Amino acid sequence: MFIQTESTPNPATLKFLPGQTVLELGTADFPSVEAGQKSPLAKRIFAAGNVTGVFFGTDFVTVTKAEDAQWDHIKPSILGAIMEHYQSGAAVMEGEVTPGGGHAEHTGEDGDIVRQIKELLDTRVRPAVAQDGGDITFHGFDRGIVYLHMQGACAGCPSSTLTLKMGIENLLRHYIPEVLEVRPVAA
Repeated sequence: MFIQTESTPNPATLKFLPGQTVLELGTADFPSVEAGQKSPLAKRIFAAGNVTGVFFGTDFVTVTKAEDAQWDHIKPSILGAIMEHYQSGAAVMEGEVTPGGGHAEHTGEDGDIVRQIKELLDTRVRPAVAQDGGDITFHGFDRGIVYLHMQGACAGCPSSTLTLKMGIENLLRHYIPEVLEVRPVAA
């Protein structure tokens, strides 16, 4: 098994491509060891040490390292954990798997605007950030402000504010005049 790695715009995060399907649908975000308990693969990666976050896409695993860790020191054990997992034949997720990474539901009078926001996120934004090992999902819309949840490589990325303001905010404002601002939210 050959696992490729790619750097991301976030220096604390590395993207691992195992050459196999990771998740059939959606994404899965494990921002802590506790959150990773429902995934045998995430547990193995956290056990490699100095890992603070794991994120799964359809064909990639994004790993965020501890601030004081060096990639040269921890990358081999993470590669080993991923390889060991796939060779074991164990499932990536345990129990009932509900695809994550979906947008929050929105009920109310702004339904048409929210539908347009979600459509633009799905067609223009999410494919681009998936290339960088992350995801951005709709969290809410209130009085012209769009709230987005950033995951994987996007969470904590030094350029995420620039991506939000100069990229996503400008895109949404261009197509949807009711959008005034875009803000990130914590999980």
